[in-house]
Amino acid sequence: MLAFPSGARKDEHGANTESAVFQFMSAHRCVRATGVAEWITMPARAEGREPAQFQAHVQAALERARSRGIAHPIVIGALPFDLRQPVSLAIPQTVEFFKRQDQPAVAQSTQTNLPQATYARSVPEEIRFRQGVQQAIANFHFSDIRKVVLSRLLEVGLAENIDPAQLFARLLAQNPVGYQFRMRTANGAELIGASPELLLRKHAGRIYSNPLAGSARRQATPALDQQVSQDLLHSDKDLYEHSLVIEDLQRVMQTLCSELTVPATPSLISTASMWHLSTAIEGIPADPAMSVLELACQLHPTPALCGYPTQLARKLISLVEPFERGLFGGMVGWCDAEGEGEWAVSIRCGLVQEKQVQLFAGAGIVAASCPESEWAETQAKLQTMLNALGIDIQPAEKHSAAQQQTQQQTQQQQPQAADEVLV
Repeated sequence: MLAFPSGARKDEHGANTESAVFQFMSAHRCVRATGVAEWITMPARAEGREPAQFQAHVQAALERARSRGIAHPIVIGALPFDLRQPVSLAIPQTVEFFKRQDQPAVAQSTQTNLPQATYARSVPEEIRFRQGVQQAIANFHFSDIRKVVLSRLLEVGLAENIDPAQLFARLLAQNPVGYQFRMRTANGAELIGASPELLLRKHAGRIYSNPLAGSARRQATPALDQQVSQDLLHSDKDLYEHSLVIEDLQRVMQTLCSELTVPATPSLISTASMWHLSTAIEGIPADPAMSVLELACQLHPTPALCGYPTQLARKLISLVEPFERGLFGGMVGWCDAEGEGEWAVSIRCGLVQEKQVQLFAGAGIVAASCPESEWAETQAKLQTMLNALGIDIQPAEKHSAAQQQTQQQTQQQQPQAADEVLV
């Protein structure tokens, strides 16, 4: 935890955070905060430490903010996919709440061209991602794993430094529904995205969650788009994937709630680029004193972001994915001193810093998954951020024929690592 009781406040790289901006947009309530009174980086979970210690740490930071004259302090920011890693939360100096309809017109700069992309690189590349899907499916036959979420990063280099405010304005204009966020992180980068998925909201003594699992890409014509949505609604593969998420969330939430309402069948929701199977869950916490952040940490990561069963799926992810997710696939949002607030899952997002942008997308893998289709799904999900950046990734990701041939020859010559199976 980094605290700055007086003088100019800095992030861990020494950058001034007096002007740091945090924004979280939702149909329920929007937040815009500026400045950093205190950073919180303590992991939400750690070996040998009770989860309650993290919650007490957050509450103490909120109380310190109140003692410094911040009348209604909140904690805002992002938690990682792995809650054993440091969080990136801030106690802002100023906070403004408003309704989405009262949001000022999107910045006039939304039509301004953003910096050109100089390169784009997928980690893993397509062939390795598809191999990872095959490896995951093989594990389903020899273990208790029934679903795992495999993801990829797309690293994009830009010709000039990007303006995060301009990118966020474009993202808002293109994605007017869902949960849009712009969060300064403790290391100076900005996490920007438009997530369709609510992990948890707490308001007036009730909690709400809206998990998504099962997806299909939107189509250009109304007739095709309608057909795709109906195919998704009746897809055995996607309904099975969705049921794993809902059943596990219901199991966990029943231990936290005195009342819980879970619809018997999913419905459809859409974004600008995707259709999703959706189930809206509502409940009353058994312990009214538990904050939305504390409750959200109990739910995260759900099978929608990790897999089922959670611990085995997490192990498989660590074997298959060639990178650490960090804040990707985590949760982003806010919580006030009274325990109310809202947290969305950190998907359809990117980390932005100067001339570098790192984008994230994942796909839920079950026994009936097709490696080519899962790769295509990640491509479709990346479009949310690529469209906001104004980047056509197809030419950016292409290499010359000679480069592709050389790469393929190199891969053929290298011995393949043996697949590991979790039993």
